[in-house]
Amino acid sequence: MNTDYSQKATNEEIKARFDKDVERFSNLETGQQSTIDAPITMELCTAAAQYINPKAKELLDIGCGAGNYTLNMLGKIPNLNCTLNDLSLPMLERARARVAAQTSGEITILHNDMRNLDLPENHFDIVLAAATFHHLRDDADWELVFTKIYKALKPGGSLWISDLITHNSSLINRLFEDKYRAYLESLGGPEYAQNVFDYIAYEDTPRSLNFQLALLTKVGFRTTEILHKNSNFAAFGAVK
Repeated sequence: MNTDYSQKATNEEIKARFDKDVERFSNLETGQQSTIDAPITMELCTAAAQYINPKAKELLDIGCGAGNYTLNMLGKIPNLNCTLNDLSLPMLERARARVAAQTSGEITILHNDMRNLDLPENHFDIVLAAATFHHLRDDADWELVFTKIYKALKPGGSLWISDLITHNSSLINRLFEDKYRAYLESLGGPEYAQNVFDYIAYEDTPRSLNFQLALLTKVGFRTTEILHKNSNFAAFGAVK
Protein backbone atom coordinates (compact mmCIF):
# COMPACT_ATOMS: atom_id res chain seq x y z
CA MET A 1 0.00 0.00 0.00
CA ASN A 2 1.77 3.15 -1.24
CA THR A 3 0.28 5.81 1.00
CA ASP A 4 1.85 9.13 1.95
CA TYR A 5 2.03 9.39 5.74
CA SER A 6 4.15 12.55 5.80
CA GLN A 7 1.28 14.67 7.12
CA LYS A 8 0.59 12.34 10.03
CA ALA A 9 1.68 13.06 13.60
CA THR A 10 5.29 12.30 14.46
CA ASN A 11 6.29 10.05 17.33
CA GLU A 12 7.35 13.12 19.30
CA GLU A 13 3.92 14.70 18.89
CA ILE A 14 2.14 11.51 19.94
CA LYS A 15 4.50 11.09 22.88
CA ALA A 16 3.93 14.69 24.01
CA ARG A 17 0.15 14.20 24.04
CA PHE A 18 0.32 11.06 26.14
CA ASP A 19 2.97 12.49 28.49
CA LYS A 20 0.38 15.08 29.55
CA ASP A 21 -2.50 12.64 29.96
CA VAL A 22 -1.29 10.13 32.56
CA GLU A 23 -4.01 10.86 35.10
CA ARG A 24 -6.84 10.34 32.62
CA PHE A 25 -5.39 7.08 31.31
CA SER A 26 -4.89 5.77 34.84
CA ASN A 27 -8.66 5.46 35.03
CA LEU A 28 -10.45 3.15 32.60
CA GLU A 29 -13.65 5.18 32.76
CA THR A 30 -11.99 8.44 31.73
CA GLY A 31 -9.00 7.15 29.76
CA GLN A 32 -11.05 5.05 27.38
CA GLN A 33 -14.27 7.07 27.21
CA SER A 34 -14.02 7.45 23.44
CA THR A 35 -13.44 3.70 22.95
CA ILE A 36 -16.62 1.71 22.44
CA ASP A 37 -16.94 -1.25 24.85
CA ALA A 38 -13.52 -0.62 26.44
CA PRO A 39 -14.29 -2.53 29.68
CA ILE A 40 -15.71 -5.48 27.70
CA THR A 41 -12.73 -5.77 25.37
CA MET A 42 -10.22 -5.54 28.22
CA GLU A 43 -12.05 -8.28 30.10
CA LEU A 44 -12.26 -10.51 27.03
CA CYS A 45 -8.60 -10.09 26.05
CA THR A 46 -7.32 -10.91 29.52
CA ALA A 47 -9.80 -13.78 29.95
CA ALA A 48 -8.74 -15.24 26.60
CA ALA A 49 -5.09 -15.04 27.69
CA GLN A 50 -5.96 -16.76 30.96
CA TYR A 51 -7.79 -19.58 29.20
CA ILE A 52 -5.08 -20.11 26.57
CA ASN A 53 -2.09 -19.69 28.90
CA PRO A 54 -3.29 -20.44 32.45
CA LYS A 55 0.25 -21.26 33.64
CA ALA A 56 1.78 -18.11 32.19
CA LYS A 57 4.83 -16.58 33.85
CA GLU A 58 5.93 -13.89 31.37
CA LEU A 59 3.73 -11.02 30.18
CA LEU A 60 4.54 -8.28 27.66
CA ASP A 61 2.22 -5.26 27.46
CA ILE A 62 2.94 -3.20 24.31
CA GLY A 63 1.79 0.42 24.48
CA CYS A 64 0.85 -0.27 28.10
CA GLY A 65 -0.15 3.29 28.95
CA ALA A 66 -0.80 3.56 32.67
CA GLY A 67 -0.98 -0.23 33.03
CA ASN A 68 -4.71 -0.99 33.03
CA TYR A 69 -4.49 -4.18 30.95
CA THR A 70 -1.58 -5.59 32.94
CA LEU A 71 -3.40 -4.92 36.20
CA ASN A 72 -6.49 -6.70 34.88
CA MET A 73 -4.31 -9.63 33.75
CA LEU A 74 -2.71 -9.86 37.21
CA GLY A 75 -6.19 -10.17 38.67
CA LYS A 76 -6.53 -13.42 36.72
CA ILE A 77 -2.96 -14.80 36.82
CA PRO A 78 -1.14 -13.45 39.88
CA ASN A 79 2.54 -12.53 40.19
CA LEU A 80 3.48 -12.55 36.52
CA ASN A 81 6.82 -11.17 35.45
CA CYS A 82 5.66 -8.04 33.62
CA THR A 83 7.46 -6.33 30.75
CA LEU A 84 5.94 -2.92 30.10
CA ASN A 85 6.48 -0.95 26.90
CA ASP A 86 5.37 2.55 26.00
CA LEU A 87 6.54 5.58 24.04
CA SER A 88 5.69 7.84 26.99
CA LEU A 89 8.02 7.69 30.01
CA PRO A 90 5.48 9.28 32.40
CA MET A 91 2.98 6.60 31.39
CA LEU A 92 5.58 3.89 31.98
CA GLU A 93 6.49 5.26 35.39
CA ARG A 94 2.84 5.30 36.43
CA ALA A 95 2.34 1.77 35.06
CA ARG A 96 5.40 0.48 36.91
CA ALA A 97 4.22 1.96 40.22
CA ARG A 98 0.73 0.55 39.84
CA VAL A 99 1.90 -2.88 38.68
CA ALA A 100 4.59 -3.16 41.36
CA ALA A 101 1.87 -2.90 43.98
CA GLN A 102 0.09 -5.92 42.48
CA THR A 103 2.80 -8.46 41.62
CA SER A 104 5.77 -10.07 43.32
CA GLY A 105 7.14 -10.85 39.85
CA GLU A 106 9.92 -8.97 38.10
CA ILE A 107 9.02 -5.76 36.27
CA THR A 108 10.94 -4.70 33.16
CA ILE A 109 10.51 -1.30 31.51
CA LEU A 110 11.01 -0.80 27.75
CA HIS A 111 10.83 2.91 26.92
CA ASN A 112 10.84 2.75 23.13
CA ASP A 113 8.80 2.83 19.96
CA MET A 114 7.30 -0.63 19.47
CA ARG A 115 8.97 -0.82 16.06
CA ASN A 116 12.38 -0.61 17.74
CA LEU A 117 11.87 -3.27 20.40
CA ASP A 118 14.63 -5.86 20.73
CA LEU A 119 12.73 -8.75 22.30
CA PRO A 120 14.07 -12.12 23.46
CA GLU A 121 12.87 -15.00 21.31
CA ASN A 122 10.48 -17.68 22.66
CA HIS A 123 10.22 -15.81 25.96
CA PHE A 124 6.69 -14.50 26.59
CA ASP A 125 3.56 -16.50 27.36
CA ILE A 126 1.18 -13.59 26.79
CA VAL A 127 1.42 -10.35 24.81
CA LEU A 128 -1.23 -7.66 25.23
CA ALA A 129 -1.59 -4.68 22.89
CA ALA A 130 -4.45 -2.27 23.57
CA ALA A 131 -5.10 0.85 21.47
CA THR A 132 -1.54 0.98 20.16
CA PHE A 133 -1.15 -0.72 16.77
CA HIS A 134 -3.27 1.97 15.11
CA HIS A 135 -0.17 4.18 15.35
CA LEU A 136 1.71 1.93 12.92
CA ARG A 137 1.95 3.41 9.44
CA ASP A 138 2.83 1.40 6.30
CA ASP A 139 2.56 -2.34 5.64
CA ALA A 140 6.24 -2.82 6.53
CA ASP A 141 5.62 -1.37 10.01
CA TRP A 142 2.75 -3.75 10.64
CA GLU A 143 4.60 -6.82 9.42
CA LEU A 144 7.73 -5.87 11.38
CA VAL A 145 5.88 -5.55 14.68
CA PHE A 146 3.72 -8.64 14.20
CA THR A 147 6.83 -10.65 13.32
CA LYS A 148 8.69 -9.38 16.39
CA ILE A 149 5.81 -10.46 18.61
CA TYR A 150 5.51 -13.86 16.98
CA LYS A 151 9.21 -14.55 17.52
CA ALA A 152 9.08 -13.29 21.11
CA LEU A 153 6.24 -15.62 22.11
CA LYS A 154 6.83 -19.14 23.36
CA PRO A 155 5.20 -21.90 21.29
CA GLY A 156 1.59 -21.93 22.46
CA GLY A 157 1.86 -18.33 23.64
CA SER A 158 -0.80 -15.83 22.66
CA LEU A 159 -1.25 -12.23 21.52
CA TRP A 160 -4.42 -10.28 22.33
CA ILE A 161 -5.27 -6.99 20.62
CA SER A 162 -7.94 -4.41 21.39
CA ASP A 163 -7.95 -1.52 18.96
CA LEU A 164 -9.55 0.96 16.63
CA ILE A 165 -10.03 -0.62 13.22
CA THR A 166 -11.11 0.42 9.75
CA HIS A 167 -12.96 -1.57 7.07
CA ASN A 168 -11.94 -2.70 3.59
CA SER A 169 -15.14 -1.38 1.99
CA SER A 170 -15.27 2.42 1.87
CA LEU A 171 -19.05 2.35 2.21
CA ILE A 172 -18.98 0.04 5.24
CA ASN A 173 -16.26 2.24 6.67
CA ARG A 174 -18.58 5.24 6.28
CA LEU A 175 -21.40 3.28 7.97
CA PHE A 176 -19.33 2.63 11.07
CA GLU A 177 -17.79 6.11 11.11
CA ASP A 178 -21.32 7.54 11.15
CA LYS A 179 -22.28 5.21 13.99
CA TYR A 180 -19.12 6.12 15.89
CA ARG A 181 -19.79 9.84 15.43
CA ALA A 182 -23.31 9.36 16.83
CA TYR A 183 -21.84 7.50 19.82
CA LEU A 184 -19.32 10.29 20.49
CA GLU A 185 -22.02 12.96 20.16
CA SER A 186 -24.07 11.10 22.76
CA LEU A 187 -21.10 11.44 25.13
CA GLY A 188 -20.06 15.03 24.55
CA GLY A 189 -21.90 16.63 21.67
CA PRO A 190 -20.84 17.47 18.09
CA GLU A 191 -17.72 19.43 19.10
CA TYR A 192 -16.37 16.56 21.19
CA ALA A 193 -17.06 14.11 18.35
CA GLN A 194 -15.27 16.31 15.84
CA ASN A 195 -12.25 16.66 18.15
CA VAL A 196 -11.95 12.87 18.35
CA PHE A 197 -12.25 12.50 14.57
CA ASP A 198 -9.65 15.25 14.08
CA TYR A 199 -7.02 13.56 16.23
CA ILE A 200 -7.74 10.16 14.64
CA ALA A 201 -7.19 11.76 11.22
CA TYR A 202 -3.91 13.30 12.37
CA GLU A 203 -2.46 10.59 14.62
CA ASP A 204 -3.89 7.24 13.62
CA THR A 205 -3.64 4.81 10.72
CA PRO A 206 -5.85 1.87 11.70
CA ARG A 207 -6.18 -1.20 9.51
CA SER A 208 -9.07 -3.56 9.01
CA LEU A 209 -9.71 -6.63 11.09
CA ASN A 210 -9.37 -8.72 7.92
CA PHE A 211 -5.95 -7.20 7.18
CA GLN A 212 -4.65 -7.89 10.68
CA LEU A 213 -5.97 -11.45 10.93
CA ALA A 214 -4.41 -12.27 7.55
CA LEU A 215 -1.10 -10.72 8.62
CA LEU A 216 -1.08 -12.69 11.88
CA THR A 217 -1.44 -15.88 9.84
CA LYS A 218 1.22 -14.73 7.37
CA VAL A 219 3.87 -14.19 10.06
CA GLY A 220 3.25 -17.67 11.48
CA PHE A 221 0.44 -17.72 14.06
CA ARG A 222 -1.43 -21.02 13.82
CA THR A 223 -4.78 -19.83 15.20
CA THR A 224 -6.59 -16.50 15.10
CA GLU A 225 -9.69 -15.61 17.10
CA ILE A 226 -12.18 -12.71 17.07
CA LEU A 227 -13.43 -11.99 20.58
CA HIS A 228 -15.60 -8.92 19.99
CA LYS A 229 -16.44 -6.26 17.40
CA ASN A 230 -18.64 -3.21 17.79
CA SER A 231 -18.61 -0.45 15.18
CA ASN A 232 -14.96 0.40 14.45
CA PHE A 233 -13.43 -1.25 17.51
CA ALA A 234 -12.47 -4.90 17.88
CA ALA A 235 -10.82 -7.36 20.23
CA PHE A 236 -9.04 -10.31 18.69
CA GLY A 237 -5.89 -12.39 18.96
CA ALA A 238 -3.73 -15.24 17.87
CA VAL A 239 -1.93 -18.29 19.25
CA LYS A 240 1.59 -19.31 18.21
